[in-house]
Amino acid sequence: MITIRGLTKRYGATVAVDNLSFDVRPGQVTGFLGPNGAGKSTTMRAVLGLDRPTDGQTLIDGRPYRSLREPLRSIGALLEAKAVHPRRSAADHLKALAQSNGIAQGRVDEVLGLVGLSQVAGRRVGQFSLGMSQRLGIASALLGDPPIVMFDEPVNGLDPDGIRWVRELMRGLAAEGRTVFVSSHLMSEMEDTADHLVVIGRGRLVVDAPIADVISESSHTMVRVRTPEAAKLGALLGSSGGVQVSSPEELLVSGLSTDEIGDVAYDNGIRLHELALREASLEQAYLELSREHLDYTGA
Repeated sequence: MITIRGLTKRYGATVAVDNLSFDVRPGQVTGFLGPNGAGKSTTMRAVLGLDRPTDGQTLIDGRPYRSLREPLRSIGALLEAKAVHPRRSAADHLKALAQSNGIAQGRVDEVLGLVGLSQVAGRRVGQFSLGMSQRLGIASALLGDPPIVMFDEPVNGLDPDGIRWVRELMRGLAAEGRTVFVSSHLMSEMEDTADHLVVIGRGRLVVDAPIADVISESSHTMVRVRTPEAAKLGALLGSSGGVQVSSPEELLVSGLSTDEIGDVAYDNGIRLHELALREASLEQAYLELSREHLDYTGA
């Protein structure tokens, strides 16, 4: 588990992370969302001891990262895919990491096969595309077979098949009981992958909740109602929820469940032809949450 308590990081007069606290728990994929400049990368760097907090702490299974003797056996991370010596081969890069963490050299071949880079293991990393570099970064994160993995934008540069592979990999790791913490700006991917969401804005916590709750609480989640008495039902529902009359026989209702709408219709003898929940997308829910926390917006 990753534990973050009261994390604050200042760079001069700029507060990048402001008294941030949350847990990333095992057995699920936790998505980490926020606008550009929200403090996501700074938070992840603090977890790995790359940025020293101004205040607060980050813990890996109850211990600071700096106290881990063989850190790759505890947590694997991909923060910057291109942060590799360009003249080293993929295999040599992984072998150096393995040796520094007491990991058997045979594990290098295993992870290269897992990420699909076996055929280019001897090629210099400087010749890799961004997608290939992402795969190598994932191999580095998995090298120590750690119980915790952390990925920052892991699908950048990947083709559709690669994106699907990363999604299934993360879901599989979580199913094994591992802690999976991933940051991404691709809302459709996060919606298909994450179980839980942590959303921050301007360095502060905005939401820490299951993804289903985040979507269901969006104002874009509505119930579609078809009835020959739309006007009558709309008038009855208007005092309890938001009602849009989209046609003489159709309503879009927010703030009420399908059960509540069905009960009102039954109690007033109104015949229903359709009662269907229209969930918001994660993108709609996220934009609603983050609107007040944007530093950079277009006209």
